[in-house]
Amino acid sequence: MSALSTALPACPTLYLAEPPALYLVRPPLVVDCSALAGIVFQESWQQKAQQSIAGHALHAPSLLPYEIASVTVKKLRRGEAHASDGLAQVLDMDIELHEVDAQAVCALAMQYQLSAYDAAYLWLAAELKAPLATFNEKLATAAQTHLSQLP
Repeated sequence: MSALSTALPACPTLYLAEPPALYLVRPPLVVDCSALAGIVFQESWQQKAQQSIAGHALHAPSLLPYEIASVTVKKLRRGEAHASDGLAQVLDMDIELHEVDAQAVCALAMQYQLSAYDAAYLWLAAELKAPLATFNEKLATAAQTHLSQLP
């Protein structure tokens, strides 16, 4: 008989120590400009957007800050002074930004009739094998088709 088997009772108790939830692995989620804009600019779809990203590790193409900045400029030109706060909020969020493969993005844009910007989110979701959160119906349809075909 080994020393281990003699030291443990016949049915030992397993103790599990866990770190705080903050340190637990969160599933990845690629989030596009439409989802984040809903949150930070307090759009009518804010609650739905917040629910979709809750508990996920957020990822986006490196173009995200520029897209949010573009939305901010449009809102500021319309007199929506709170838009500056929305831009600052996005820039403070914990979102991992990724460089994308421009040729692959171009191919996806052509394949699914998307803008290159939207195709960048699709490419990243496929690359990470992660879901994509968007309010863009055309991008969502392309993502459902493309991501379901991944090996």
